[in-house]
Order: sequence, then C-alpha cells, then structure tokens
Amino acid sequence: MLFRNAARTDGRRPARTGLRAGALAVVVAAALVSCTQASSGGGPDADVRNAADPAAADAARGAGNADSAENTDQAEREAGEAEPTAVPSPGPELVRDAFATLQATLNETCTPGAGDCAYFLGRVTRELTELDESMRADAKGSGHFKKPLADMKALFDKLGDDRSEAHLEKHFSEIVGTRDGINAWMQDHPDDYR
Repeated sequence: MLFRNAARTDGRRPARTGLRAGALAVVVAAALVSCTQASSGGGPDADVRNAADPAAADAARGAGNADSAENTDQAEREAGEAEPTAVPSPGPELVRDAFATLQATLNETCTPGAGDCAYFLGRVTRELTELDESMRADAKGSGHFKKPLADMKALFDKLGDDRSEAHLEKHFSEIVGTRDGINAWMQDHPDDYR
C-alpha cells in the first residue's frame, strides 16, 4: 500500500490540504472576531468586562437586561397602538360550537340520589351557560334566540348560584328538559349550527 501511494504522489506523502485549510480558516476567523470585539469594547458582555469590580459587573448586567425589557415593552405598546382595537365579532361559529358540546350530552344521564349526577348535571349546566353567552353575543342578536334564551333564563333563575350536586339533582328534570327543548329548537334552525 505504501508503494502505491508513493507512486501516485511521486514519493511524497499525500497532502490533506482541504481539511487543514478549513480548520485553519475557522481558527483565524474566530481570532479576528475576538480581537475586533476586544479592541472596540464591543461584544455581548462588554459592560461586564469593562467594569472594574464584581458589583459594577452585576449592575452593568442588570442595566442591560432592564434596557432590553424596557425596549421590548415599548415596542409592544407601539405595536398595540398601531393595530385597530375593534372587538372581534364572535360569529355564528361560537353558537355552533357551544351547541355541539351541549349535544354531546344528549345520550348521557344519571340517576338522582344515586351519587352519579354531580359530573353530568354540572356539565349540562355549564354547557347551557356557554350556549347562553354565545347566543347573547351572536351578530343575529338576542331577539333571534328569544325562545332558548328565555328557557335558559328561567332555568338559571331557579338554580341561582348553587351548583351543589343536591341542588342540581333537585332540578334534574328542569335541567334535562331545558337541554332537550333547546336541542329541538336548534334542530328547527339549522342555519344556527351548521
């Protein structure tokens, strides 16, 4: 093998200039960047390096972070002022989405007094609350959803703020009846949920 290499290179050892030249160029470039930053006082920690004592270095480091945070806050405020402040309209998708989650409860039930109603009744009540809010915010106006909103208001008036399992079980038939009535109303108004 030695003889073959010698024949190709006229007896000299083959030069690996590509790898060596690349490594040398990287080292020289790094040294130039380092020297340039040191001589100009620049670099990411210039204030820290130039500080005479550790306390000054900590202060310089903190001032740099504070300036950066202040500049970021100012840029965010300016960007916020440039953007329009219009409140986005919830659109029909909110009613559709809220109704879809209410519909997901149609095949579920519980047995009042058996201790398995806390989750079910709490979920149906929460879904009705979200549907109520989305209907009130819809661009069609609350007049379009007059019947379901009236039914939910009657239910919420009965329930009050008490969401305990015993209280919800006491109003089981009203909660489930309101859910089923709203489902029937929505089926007659497919444009509101499709």
